Amino acid sequence: MPKSGLYERDFYAWANEQAALLRAGNLSQADIEHIAAEIDSMGRTEKRELISRLTVLLMHLLKWQFQPAQRGKSWRLTIREQRQDLVDHLADNPSLKAILTEAIVAAYRKAVLEAARETDLDEETFPPACPYSFEQMMDDAFWPAADV
Repeated sequence: MPKSGLYERDFYAWANEQAALLRAGNLSQADIEHIAAEIDSMGRTEKRELISRLTVLLMHLLKWQFQPAQRGKSWRLTIREQRQDLVDHLADNPSLKAILTEAIVAAYRKAVLEAARETDLDEETFPPACPYSFEQMMDDAFWPAADV
């Protein structure tokens, strides 16, 4: 492992150095511990991105369902955009499909809080568990009916 401390001082330079070492097959000089930590971090980032996109989608579906009088182009386009971004994200990271149930549960908890804040409705207005299947959430023809 390099003793230069470059990882702490200049991450960009460290990353380039490590990439060059790996490409050259020079594993004995590579900073394996930090490389492994960065790879772990990248995986967590992809999971957080999935939950974040699900949260935005769910929040807007809840707003669509529970505030039908406020429906507008912005909400519709946000729902469509999040659906497309989720398709792309899952295509780039297909193994995330294995954690969809867990991700939806986490995203729904956040979506309820954000929907309550944005709509000024009580949290209890919304179902305690996600009322939509993943297939419904992703279906371009799915627009939850008003539930008021």
